[in-house]
Amino acid sequence: MSESRVVVYSRHGCHLCDEALPVVARACAAAGEAWEVVDIDGDEALRALYSDDVPVVTVDGVPVTRWFADEAALRRALA
Repeated sequence: MSESRVVVYSRHGCHLCDEALPVVARACAAAGEAWEVVDIDGDEALRALYSDDVPVVTVDGVPVTRWFADEAALRRALA
């Protein structure tokens, strides 16, 4: 189980994931929240769940964004 409220489900070589990380970093820094990246290819269940949707950003286990990180939506979820 993650200790961070915010988790970015990602995979190696995903350009959308690469673009999402700075967005998540800004929103989490502004909210004072920790975050982490989880590579879905390391877990068969996560790969089956998120394969076509990465990056998926969750807050407290609830998906907030898919495919593109929406900074405003993430900030609202963290408020």
